[in-house]
Amino acid sequence: MRIASLSVALALFASITTLVAQTNGIYNFLRLDVSARAAALNGSFVAMTDDPNVLFYNPAALTTITVPRASANYLNHLLDVNAGSISYGQHLEGIGSIGAGVTFVNYGSITETDESMNILGSFGANEFAVLLGWGVPLDDETNVGISLKGIYSSIATYRSTAAAIDLGILHQIPSENITIGASLLSIGRQFTTYNRTRESLPLDLKVGITKRPEHLPAVLSLNFHKLNDPQKSLLERFENFTFGAEFLMSESVRFRVGFNNKQRKELKIGTGPGLAGFSLGGGIIYEEYLIDYAFNSYGKIGGLHRISIGMSF
Repeated sequence: MRIASLSVALALFASITTLVAQTNGIYNFLRLDVSARAAALNGSFVAMTDDPNVLFYNPAALTTITVPRASANYLNHLLDVNAGSISYGQHLEGIGSIGAGVTFVNYGSITETDESMNILGSFGANEFAVLLGWGVPLDDETNVGISLKGIYSSIATYRSTAAAIDLGILHQIPSENITIGASLLSIGRQFTTYNRTRESLPLDLKVGITKRPEHLPAVLSLNFHKLNDPQKSLLERFENFTFGAEFLMSESVRFRVGFNNKQRKELKIGTGPGLAGFSLGGGIIYEEYLIDYAFNSYGKIGGLHRISIGMSF
């Protein structure tokens, strides 16, 4: 029964992906990693558990939250762009597990000029999304989830809005310390457009697996991203992968490293990519509080710093 339920759910994912596969267009801020923990693992978060930020990666993983948890996250992006998110998740007896979150990006003040580069003033640009998620078990090892997502974007006096859903599945194999997850994110439609032309949402099919080795105090995670994107060959479809490792240094200290294969290739400048595609970070747990930090290298372009503060209730 467990194998059957997992097979049916994965087949449903494949069918939906075939029907709605499209070229990515607007709202690409939704692809940003939202928490320092996820960023330090370079986005390898589809099969992670017991974290309210799983809402943004796989709503089925909400079922693994053991106690009510909240998280606030901040990102210092390049060129003075700021981003952040907040999330919350808990289990409700008889209903399932629920989650709520907001993620946003503020692009700061942008200089407005005419065709002759005369300065006319300045304007702002902002984007945000609000998510409500729900996860329930299919059986003792397999869980499914769905989240509703409202999206808003503005540039100067122009506005754009959209609505989408995220679907997820999570299968746990306790005897092997393995968790397998898959999610299909941003299945939706743009309602208000910038220029009367509808653009596609950043649809993303992700598949991931985590493993805690028996004799190693670590959680290893491998994820494949954008599996729905058209590619020239089957091999190229799997080039967009990330790998993350979270080492449990003690009961209260975590150390994390990550690698993004696609990013490393795309950020190659000059003779080489430098450290582009690599990430590192850590976390400290103190009673009910959790503080995380992450650094993601963009090579010669620079790097991103994130910090997160979590709390258990």
